[in-house]
Amino acid sequence: MSSTDDTTGRTTRRIIHVFFITACLTAGVMFTFKLHEFLRTIKRDELVGFAHDPILIYAFVATGFLLLLGWAFMTGQFRGIEQTKLEMLERVEDQERAERELFAAGPEARP
Repeated sequence: MSSTDDTTGRTTRRIIHVFFITACLTAGVMFTFKLHEFLRTIKRDELVGFAHDPILIYAFVATGFLLLLGWAFMTGQFRGIEQTKLEMLERVEDQERAERELFAAGPEARP
């Protein structure tokens, strides 16, 4: 791999990381805004308590996803994510090669 390819790969990874972080921060801000609006609604006399359940559900779901994301990063789930794809493609090539050899051998070699 040349240094140009390596630099391009780093640039691509950096762009993906910046996009990922920006998307997560934007989603976090929007989620916080939504929770803030729920809390403001709870304080109004006519709608007291209607938003307690959704807030609890959002908090539990968000906490679960945050813990899952933390676990994935800590256990290295995001390292080598392309390897599985490459292994699958290699297996397909091996299977196709074996089929070509079988058909090239003629009908008497087939089961």
